[in-house]
Amino acid sequence: MSTSAPDATETPLVAFHDILSDDGTRIRTWTNDPDGRIDGPTVVLCNGLGTNAYLWPALLDPDCGVRVVSWNHRGTGGSDRPRDRRHVEVEHFVEDGLSVMDHHGIDRAVLMGWSMGVNTMFELASRHPERVRGLFAVAGVPGDTFRTMLAPFRLPHPLARLATVTLCHAAKLTGWAISPVTTRLRIGPRTMAVLTHSGFMFPVEDPELAALGIEEFLSTPVEWYAHLALGTSKHARVSLSGIEAPARFVAARWDVLAGARDMATAVDRLRDAEYVELPGSHFVQLERPDEVHALLLDFLEQVGAAAE
Repeated sequence: MSTSAPDATETPLVAFHDILSDDGTRIRTWTNDPDGRIDGPTVVLCNGLGTNAYLWPALLDPDCGVRVVSWNHRGTGGSDRPRDRRHVEVEHFVEDGLSVMDHHGIDRAVLMGWSMGVNTMFELASRHPERVRGLFAVAGVPGDTFRTMLAPFRLPHPLARLATVTLCHAAKLTGWAISPVTTRLRIGPRTMAVLTHSGFMFPVEDPELAALGIEEFLSTPVEWYAHLALGTSKHARVSLSGIEAPARFVAARWDVLAGARDMATAVDRLRDAEYVELPGSHFVQLERPDEVHALLLDFLEQVGAAAE
């Protein structure tokens, strides 16, 4: 089954192209460099589950100095759902990421992950270290993400996992009733004001672009998104002992979807990694885009990617 993205995908900020992943699923890739004019290193973005380019405002600035290549998850943003509905686990997202890299002629690159994309990024690095120059993780942990959720509420990890997985099961069962509303929502200034003062998200630098990104995110039916989330919930914590690529973790202090404490402990399990914590929510790249982007540029310089 194919999904259709909203009119947002027609913006000249992003160029799209469809490719086939290893299992034959059609995947929609995107880049922030429609005209091939960005002078800078290439970064492969493993994005948050079901999210899109418009939730990265700093990367959509033509002068950002970074060529980004990414893709939309299976069944979202124009990518097809797989014929086998079980093919929605992190291992399949790794296959998609490798297919995207191969299509764009990228042998080796810095990977950047956000949220559940950090799982994908580290799994790819574990399986294919030769493809990875560095790892830049934003608001995400290397596996077993659901146990780290709800961190500001200080729930024990097993209880946090039980609560969040149960919520996904409920959303999958009831999504048929909710999706006719959510998929038609239009996000205006008032809605953005409520969202960005909810504690789940804080005020953002570019409300209009953020609204565009949220609208596209909501175009995915709730039941399919829950199905994707349950698939990713099976992803165990990645063994980091064999990962030699340098890494930088950018955590958000009040993140309810990826605990900052768990990101900090992941740093301790890597040979070459550092930890930065910013005041913000899970959407820290929307709230503090310049700071996150500066940290990315510094990391690219540090690993030598900027000199290529």
